[in-house]
Amino acid sequence: MADKRDYYEVLGVSKGASDEEIKKAYKSIAKKYHPDLNPGDKEAEDKFKEAGEAYSVLSDKDKKSRYDQFGHAGVDPSYGGGAGGFGGGFGGFEDFDLGDIFGSVFGGGFGGRGSRRSGPAPGADIERTVEISFTEAAFGVEKEISINKYATCQTCGGNGAKKGTSPETCSKCGGTGQVKTTQRTPFGMFSSTAVCSDCRGTGKIVKEPCSDCNGTGKARVTKRLKVKIPKGIDNGQTITLRGEGEAGEIGAPSGDLYLTVKVTPHKFFARRGYDVYCDMPVTFSEAAMGATLRVPTLDGDVEYKMPEGTQSETIFKFRGKGVPYLQAKGRGDQFVKIKLQTPEKLSAKQKELFKELAELEKDHKRKFSEKIKNMFN
Repeated sequence: MADKRDYYEVLGVSKGASDEEIKKAYKSIAKKYHPDLNPGDKEAEDKFKEAGEAYSVLSDKDKKSRYDQFGHAGVDPSYGGGAGGFGGGFGGFEDFDLGDIFGSVFGGGFGGRGSRRSGPAPGADIERTVEISFTEAAFGVEKEISINKYATCQTCGGNGAKKGTSPETCSKCGGTGQVKTTQRTPFGMFSSTAVCSDCRGTGKIVKEPCSDCNGTGKARVTKRLKVKIPKGIDNGQTITLRGEGEAGEIGAPSGDLYLTVKVTPHKFFARRGYDVYCDMPVTFSEAAMGATLRVPTLDGDVEYKMPEGTQSETIFKFRGKGVPYLQAKGRGDQFVKIKLQTPEKLSAKQKELFKELAELEKDHKRKFSEKIKNMFN
């Protein structure tokens, strides 16, 4: 056992490494040397098994404690009672599936009992953008889109076999789509599971391929879809259409379609969450004397009685006139900001009236100036 490498060295971590650091290190090494990614590479297979052995010890609190205290003797059954007699050795390590460890770390992704890559590869996901108007986003709309993708072959029904024939059960894996190998080592029996190379995980062999799809079970098509975009959706949000992505390999599910919504900006309204904002231009006389305004909303114009003496930048609210909530009842509010318009070109009559107004305001300005002076005195 003198040539056996230190487990911390195998994973490239320090002795004080945290559980998360150990897991991350093993994940990186296992990805790099996994047999599925290095078929026929004996050196990569040995490194993968070595990393699996190290992780099985360092990820277990009791085994790690014994290893830190006694080294390999603390966890190797071949040492017997050399360090106080541990008997149980690796606690079942003498016959385990490397895929179990790998699957527990990655949650599936490669061959092995602990993973879910036991069959043909599923279809790829598709990402697209759909453009809608401001009001369409507020109240929902149905849009028709075209997607160019691989879909299930209509001639063979997706099994890849020539019409009138059927795929046969793979003799190498017996229809399971997996091939398990067991290897005897000084530490016991090591098992690993990989996707069957003959049927590529489908469990079936196509002897006479379909002429339209060449045995792949899928063909390139342009598909038109009607998509219901819900009320209240906002710019940048995504709708997921399950199974509308690329077709998978024979026996595997299709991918998904991710449709990102792009909302065209409105000329009058702006949106923040579910609330709507807008500016309302008014004249001097309207602001001073008050007026009944016709204010645009998402539901059409509504009347608002603006009180006399309203100042510019004043904000008033229409409750429940905003954007409907996404997948819920109710709506946001609409906020209207008063914007005082200063006339740029005055007629002779307007100038005369403004001069009269200015004369009337002189006394008011004098009183205001005195008030300011008194504040500082």
